Amino acid sequence: MSIYLAAAGVFVVAYFLGCFNGAMLISRRIFHDDVRTHGSGNAGLTNFYRTYGAKYALLVIACDMGKTAIATAIGGVLFRTLYQDWTLGVLIAGLGCIIGHVFPVFYGFKGGKGILSGSILVMMLDWRMALIAWGLFLLTVVLTRYVSLASLLAAGSVGVTAFFLYDRPLYIVLAILIAALVIWSHRTNIQRLLSGTENKFKWHTGPSTTDDSV
Repeated sequence: MSIYLAAAGVFVVAYFLGCFNGAMLISRRIFHDDVRTHGSGNAGLTNFYRTYGAKYALLVIACDMGKTAIATAIGGVLFRTLYQDWTLGVLIAGLGCIIGHVFPVFYGFKGGKGILSGSILVMMLDWRMALIAWGLFLLTVVLTRYVSLASLLAAGSVGVTAFFLYDRPLYIVLAILIAALVIWSHRTNIQRLLSGTENKFKWHTGPSTTDDSV
C-alpha cells in the first residue's frame, strides 16, 4: 500500500473519530441542550463543567480521550505494521483527530480546543513528551488557576520537545502543526489573558454562573 494512501486513510478515519465531541454528545443526550449556547460558546470540557457541573464531566473526558486513544492506536499500529513507523502513524492520526475535535463536521465545524485529545496524543507519542506537557499543565493550574494558560504552555511544549526527541523533520513539523492548532484555538483566551479578564478555575459540583475560560 502506498504510504500516501495509508496516511490519507488514517487522517480521514481519525478526523471522523475526532468529530465525536464529548461535550456536545453529553449535553445533547443527557441535558437536551447545546453546551455551545452557554458560557464561552465552546464545546469543551471546561465550558461543559462550568455549565452543567461535575456529575457528567467524566463522560466528556472518557469520550474525548478515548476517541484520541483509538485514533492514534489505529494510526500507530497500521504504520508500524506496514512501514515500521509507529510515530508517524500516531502523529498523522493525532492531527486528524484534533482537527475533527476543533472543526467537527457533525456540529457545524464548531467544536472544542483539543486539550483532552492532545493530552492523550502526547502519551501515545513519547512518555517524556507527555511528562513535560502534563507537568507544565498541572503546575500552571496549581500556581495560577488559569486553565487556558496551562493549556497554552502544555501545547507549546509539544513543539519544543519534538526538536529534542526527533531527528526526522517530518515528525517535528507535524508536532508543531498540532501544537499550533491547539494554541490557535485558544486565541480568545490569549486576548483575555493579555487584558487581565480571563477567568480562573473554581471547583464546584453544580452549574456555575461564571463565564467559561477554555
